[in-house]
Amino acid sequence: QVQVVESGGGLVQPGGSLRLFCAASGRIISMYYMSWHRQAPGKQRELVAIITADGVTNYADSVKGRFTISRDNAKNTVALQMNSLRPEDSAVYFCNANVGRVNYWGQGTQVTVSS
Repeated sequence: QVQVVESGGGLVQPGGSLRLFCAASGRIISMYYMSWHRQAPGKQRELVAIITADGVTNYADSVKGRFTISRDNAKNTVALQMNSLRPEDSAVYFCNANVGRVNYWGQGTQVTVSS
């Protein structure tokens, strides 16, 4: 079994920054991609950023140039640096770890951007 735990959410003013952190633990033989998703109230969950084991990244158009995803393969962790935050970035952010071609999700961490 694999456990995924996020941390780092909170309340921040528009234009501010937050860093989210995610750690996967348990029976991890092959970790493929890791990704961050978010879900705002009344909306579908959407992909924010994804990073492969080789470090190739891709971002949603709405966060390009503002968010940066990074990972530590040795520690099975992934981080999301979020800069220039906007109210529309407010959501519950979920980490996803693809282990052995199976997706494992964390419980989510709330990010609120408000003055």
